[in-house]
Amino acid sequence: MDGARPTLIYDGECGFCTTAAHWVARHWTGPDVPEAIPWQRLPEDRGADLELSGDDFARSAWWADGARVEGGYRAVAYALRATHGPWALAGRVLLVPPVSWAAAPGYRLVARYRHRLPGGTPACRAL
Repeated sequence: MDGARPTLIYDGECGFCTTAAHWVARHWTGPDVPEAIPWQRLPEDRGADLELSGDDFARSAWWADGARVEGGYRAVAYALRATHGPWALAGRVLLVPPVSWAAAPGYRLVARYRHRLPGGTPACRAL
């Protein structure tokens, strides 16, 4: 994992997840721009390096960089932190209590009902 490009890993079969990942990726700038990749296209060896299974990837978005592997709201927070301006600030705030206390159940709620959100598809139900 060391030296790997920072990566947001998401469910490429879910329209909501794909839309959200593409949105944040459009806001990344700088010399070490992360990549957003659906877990379905992630090389097998990368998944093994991260010590994550297909079930882990199907259940949550993931952020991986040389220092950490984070899932759920923390993955979203780190993806936002890689942007600039107000979205980067939002990512930082998501990691700080008491906001982080609400972010965890908030993420689980969105993940559970993502098939009902704009862009959601029947494939989004598979959790």
